[in-house]
Amino acid sequence: MCARHLHPPRTLGATPTVELAAVNRPEKFVSTRRGFLHVTAGGLLGSGALAAAAGEGETAPGTTSQFPSYPNLQSGEVIRTGGQVSADQRQLIEQPRAIPIVGTSDVLVCGGGPAGIGAALAAARAGASVQLIDVAGCLGGVWTAGLLTKILDSENKSGVMAELLAEFATRGSAAAKHSSGTVYDPEIAKLVLEELCVEAGVKIRLHTRLVGAVTDDSGRLIAALTESKSGREAWLAERFIDCSGDGDLAAHAGCGFDVGVGTDCQCQPMSMLALLSGVDPEAVRPYLRGTGSEAKRRLLELMEANGVKPSYRAPTLRHLHSGIYSLMTNHEYGVSAFDAGAITEATIRARREIHEIVTGLRKLGGAWQDLAVVATAEQIGVREGRRIRGRYHITASDLATGLRHDQAVCRAKFGIDVHALNDLGHKQIDQEFKKGGARPYDIPYPALVAADVDGLLMAGRCISGDFIAHSSYRVTGNSVPMGEAAGLAAAVSVQKGVMPHDLNWREIQNA
Repeated sequence: MCARHLHPPRTLGATPTVELAAVNRPEKFVSTRRGFLHVTAGGLLGSGALAAAAGEGETAPGTTSQFPSYPNLQSGEVIRTGGQVSADQRQLIEQPRAIPIVGTSDVLVCGGGPAGIGAALAAARAGASVQLIDVAGCLGGVWTAGLLTKILDSENKSGVMAELLAEFATRGSAAAKHSSGTVYDPEIAKLVLEELCVEAGVKIRLHTRLVGAVTDDSGRLIAALTESKSGREAWLAERFIDCSGDGDLAAHAGCGFDVGVGTDCQCQPMSMLALLSGVDPEAVRPYLRGTGSEAKRRLLELMEANGVKPSYRAPTLRHLHSGIYSLMTNHEYGVSAFDAGAITEATIRARREIHEIVTGLRKLGGAWQDLAVVATAEQIGVREGRRIRGRYHITASDLATGLRHDQAVCRAKFGIDVHALNDLGHKQIDQEFKKGGARPYDIPYPALVAADVDGLLMAGRCISGDFIAHSSYRVTGNSVPMGEAAGLAAAVSVQKGVMPHDLNWREIQNA
């Protein structure tokens, strides 16, 4: 049983309640008379409720300085941070400061990956105003910044997933057309996703990282905090959808969650992908994944026979178009998705390994002599982060019995896929977790609804489930329909004036 991390109940009564009427306006910046957040070195004070601000020129309680006016971003101004370093030099106590509220919307989607795209498009097309926030410089998450190039478990999906596959195939290469869009060009995906979101009226903010969340006295999520080149900013919304992959928004809001398996929270390895060029597809055809699953074994044997030992023992070389290929042959074990330092070290190791592998293959000469790295992923691929506590918990038993649920948002067909949890024996897959078996199963709407915070939904790999179930539903062909369901539910709940947990999926579909 994996370790469950539960935050203690918040002491809500001692903190002020947000006056939404004063701030729920679409202006770029809201007056400093509303929007001050109490902060400490550990984060938001008390429950993190949004409090009334000191006005222009007024002094905040407990401080001797005045709040600065909002910066002129065009001129490069910033809101400076004040604070004191503790005597033991282990903490910096930050002074309270006014945080600009820069956006209000019906629905705020945190994360612009496959789940976030489904959520944003569904909510906007249902008539909601939608703000989409992502840390990368493009939409698509693992599809684009992560250079995934292959979409799994999408063939039986309708709605937004089917629409995206059709676009990827129509605009893509012969490989994209032959695969019905499941093998795609990341650059085409970037363009398609941007065009669809802009057309739907979604407001997009890239280069922006979520750093906090604010709940009111009733335990309802009311604001998200971000950091970017524009500084620290606050965003208000009626409903929020966590599509961050790692459950960042839900964790900041105070939701309980699970991580990994066992008492040490052991997680699946991360992987960095790359784009290669310089070989003739006919000359290396036996090693291309499109020819069948045996291509992985042949490529591994070729590597090992020539002194190349990849950390992932099922190397995948996929032809995308013209002279461009994708390569996945890296595993980074024991890396926490919440430790930026560890992720940095894993990224450096992974990138070095990719270049070493390409150099080793190039030494073979012949068809491989001009092999070269075109690009490595901007973001290392993370298979596992937090699994947020929802109002239904998908389990290994649900997979074994082929769960049928009356509030199913989609059916997952991908099998149990637990990559080796360590490099002992250099196994590709840990077969131990497959003993219970798996059949196609439903993903219920309540698994997308946060149990501990109102007004919050989840989509993608951070939904509610156990370690084994997660290894199946985490693939991106399931993330998009989950996002689409969450987006529609968020929009309908705003229109009906009720919380998402008060709605039945059939009621949402028929709205």
